[in-house]
Amino acid sequence: MSNFIDRRLAVTGIVAAATVPLCLPSTHSVTSTPTEAAADAAALKVLDEAASNLLQLFPESATSLGVDRGADAQLRSRLVDRSAAGQSAIAVRLRRDLAKVDAIDSKPLSHAVKTSVEVVRSAYATSLQGFALPYGDITVGGWRNTPYVVIQNVGAYLDVPRFLDSDHPIDTRSDAEAYLERLRQYPRQLDGELERIRMARQNGLVPPAFLLDKALVQLKLSTKSASEGGTLVDSLLRRTRGMRGNWERDARAIVSRDVVAALDRQINEMETARKSATDEAGMCARPHGEEFYRWALKASTTTAMTPDQVHALGFEELERLHSQMDGIMRDLGLTAGSVGQRMQAIAEDPRYQFAEGDAGRAEIMAFIDARLRWIRKQMPRAFHTLVDPNMEVKRLPPEEEPGAPTAYGGAGSIDGRIPGRFWINLRTSGLHSRFALADLAFHESIPGHIWQGEYTHEMPRIRQLLAFNAYSEGWALYAQQLADELGAYENDPVGKLGYLQAISFRACRLVVDTGIHAKRWTREQGVRFFVEKNGSNPLEVANEVDRYCSWPGQACGYKVGHSEINRQRELVRSKLGGRFDVRDFNDTILRGGNVPLDVLGSNVAEYLRR
Repeated sequence: MSNFIDRRLAVTGIVAAATVPLCLPSTHSVTSTPTEAAADAAALKVLDEAASNLLQLFPESATSLGVDRGADAQLRSRLVDRSAAGQSAIAVRLRRDLAKVDAIDSKPLSHAVKTSVEVVRSAYATSLQGFALPYGDITVGGWRNTPYVVIQNVGAYLDVPRFLDSDHPIDTRSDAEAYLERLRQYPRQLDGELERIRMARQNGLVPPAFLLDKALVQLKLSTKSASEGGTLVDSLLRRTRGMRGNWERDARAIVSRDVVAALDRQINEMETARKSATDEAGMCARPHGEEFYRWALKASTTTAMTPDQVHALGFEELERLHSQMDGIMRDLGLTAGSVGQRMQAIAEDPRYQFAEGDAGRAEIMAFIDARLRWIRKQMPRAFHTLVDPNMEVKRLPPEEEPGAPTAYGGAGSIDGRIPGRFWINLRTSGLHSRFALADLAFHESIPGHIWQGEYTHEMPRIRQLLAFNAYSEGWALYAQQLADELGAYENDPVGKLGYLQAISFRACRLVVDTGIHAKRWTREQGVRFFVEKNGSNPLEVANEVDRYCSWPGQACGYKVGHSEINRQRELVRSKLGGRFDVRDFNDTILRGGNVPLDVLGSNVAEYLRR
């Protein structure tokens, strides 16, 4: 799916430990002269038209944002067109709207509106470069760029059931009818993907065999679930109790007949592709792969860094971080072996493990709840401008867990009807440890993705739709750093090691992602590097490396973005000296919105100028 907004995702039952007031004035509300005000208004009109056009192309996002009402109510019954013709229509629309945005004279604009114009120019130009490639599923201001239209973590078979259950509201009969209409369109989406999968295979693009094997398992699980009704039917029935209508009859007919048949067609195509697949993991082994990877790396990092530069940065950061970890380990009396070996020994210590099965899953949820209650109380120490995230922690659907990352998260809808969600993979409690789980929670929720997403709600609509991987993930790593600076591990040196290992994990990603896609590393080499170099959990790493194979470049945005935020912070500290206030800096980064890294630098420069 060409999903162009950050996933607005999260675990049920988190209770706010402290009520934090929302005091977020609009960054677009103040202009200094009548000329500037008029220029801003004209530019914002162009940007608002572009946002409206984008929502017409991606109606699910209107639902996720909570804006599919009034004049846009018809969007609630539509799904994005995933066919080749649908993708071409997106590219045509982007090209037209970019020409209008490029025609805006930036000179008389306020800094805030100028920033929005630059954000749209960057997002649209990068996406159009992606649409010009011979294959792929390309986002518009998003994070999930992939050469493969359907694979173990990509495709309507994963996106649509989760979206309909989690984001599509059913409060009225018309909502239920809209749900049914989206169900009717779902088989057409699957067949639109099928068309593009076949075209890619005929042009020589076949995914790695190990990814196809995973995808086939999951597609067959989805088919089995659909043949029994599954989430697609149960979600509708659960939420229409008391409503008059033939909901079950209509939904079961669509799902058991049309959806199952379309899923079967995708399975048949995947099985055909599997016959010619190899275990070569990277894009360098595929037609036009080098070109695709260069673009994917640019889209992910919003920089012009080459694969060699990213690879080298990974090793530099690992050396720096492991030096810090070594010092803590020596203080704990852990001196034998490499940093990775010593971290593996800690991970095997029963004191840091959760129980197996459902008991362990309950322990994990309780642990997350406690840490998030603590971090909420610390936010006034890190920010002047505070938000109060509406959020929940939620287990990933079991059929998605085998191919999914350990967790992911993002903010909820503007109107608060859809909470921010921190989705956590609980296929086995062994994926998580007591010394690393707090850090994961801070990354995905507060002050990470969910917290950051709340700051977009006061911005122009187009800014609520567009996001940049290096900023989003760089901020989430910086959020982990803030939690440490606020005292999360003050009396917990092993927890501090877990935090540093997690940052080191992102440095490893720079090495492994570029290794696989630019240096012909095998999947096994990638897994081994994480385990041996960083002491990472083998259960987690196998899925991670598979994710890099299907989302080339995406994993590189994290550490590149984190390093740039810290570079900007040190720049501000050096300029301001004793006047430096980290709360002002953090507000500047968040209230400037989700931006490419060069625009991030201009926002910091404007803060210093003021």
